[in-house]
Amino acid sequence: MLQLKNIGYRVMADGQEREILHDINLTIEDGFTAITGPNGGGKSTLAKVIAGIITPNEGQILLDGRDITACTVTERAQLGISFAFQQPVRFKGLTVRDLITLAAGRTLTVSEACAYLSEVGLCAREYIDREINASLSGGELKRIEIAMIIARGTKVSLFDEPEAGIDLWSFNNLIQVFEKMHDTLGGSILIISHQERILNIADRVVVIADGRVRAEGTRQEILPELLQGNTTCSALTAKL
Repeated sequence: MLQLKNIGYRVMADGQEREILHDINLTIEDGFTAITGPNGGGKSTLAKVIAGIITPNEGQILLDGRDITACTVTERAQLGISFAFQQPVRFKGLTVRDLITLAAGRTLTVSEACAYLSEVGLCAREYIDREINASLSGGELKRIEIAMIIARGTKVSLFDEPEAGIDLWSFNNLIQVFEKMHDTLGGSILIISHQERILNIADRVVVIADGRVRAEGTRQEILPELLQGNTTCSALTAKL
């Protein structure tokens, strides 16, 4: 279980202090949680605070009761937090097999590595020895990154706007992958997203705007009021 207690984060901009996150209190239990809200509302900053990329000015972050506020990105990864960026990093010279093996933290057989690729809907025979370079599309990279997270089997799997920069076909496949993860992967899956289709497969939805938690609850409690006949969450939450 992940707990955020009174998290605050400020930056200096144009000589003035700007508050990005204000008194965030959240408990993320096992299951699928989606965080949504308007652009610039603090969602991605919160994701980076959880991952350890940003250190909050105030508050505590607890993982299974342990205070990890001062832990580095590496230490949090070792404790069981995975973070997938909006734009996956390309590693020239490394193959897909190399990355999945590194993620698993042990030597994998070819069949084991291929099984992880199959989990995310990629033909293992075509991808296992491909280099992580510009020849891979955004959608392919996103699915390879998810395969790495599945191979790690972490307590908290955090995705920052996984739909960013991919086409509709890749997005449809991504939804199927998340649905499968929801059914089979233990621990907490936390996704930052505007997309209604992602919100519709979440157990809980959190709405963040102006650096504050504006609403949280089950999707059945939050989505009807949030959506109200609109088609895109980015438009809806802009009203908050």
